[in-house]
Amino acid sequence: MAALVQHLGTGRRKTSVARVFLRSGKGTITINGRAGNEYFTTESSRAMVRQPLLATETAEKFDVMILTNGGGFTGQAGAARLGIARALVEFNAELRGKLKQLGFLTRDPRKHERKKYGQKGARKRFQFSKR
Repeated sequence: MAALVQHLGTGRRKTSVARVFLRSGKGTITINGRAGNEYFTTESSRAMVRQPLLATETAEKFDVMILTNGGGFTGQAGAARLGIARALVEFNAELRGKLKQLGFLTRDPRKHERKKYGQKGARKRFQFSKR
């Protein structure tokens, strides 16, 4: 039996983590055991996950299996995008320049800012009363 050849990539965004496994195949995307179109209901999230594959013209070459947890759907989609990009670089280092130029290899550092005491939210304050 031939060994299964797969390329791994880990992506993170906000509090989401996505572990991506690229295997040679026909282009199916599976997320947490469900079809990609079934898991991500918004078209923007689906498009975000496909971006690195379309940019490198490898969408029909690989079956993508993603295990993701934490955060919400937008964070998970962003994490999956970074994971796929990293897995593609592991597959072929020549793709790095194109992915880097498009910003798919950059981890988005933005996170939820905590609420501060004496304030309504992270930045919003209670209304000031002079008298």
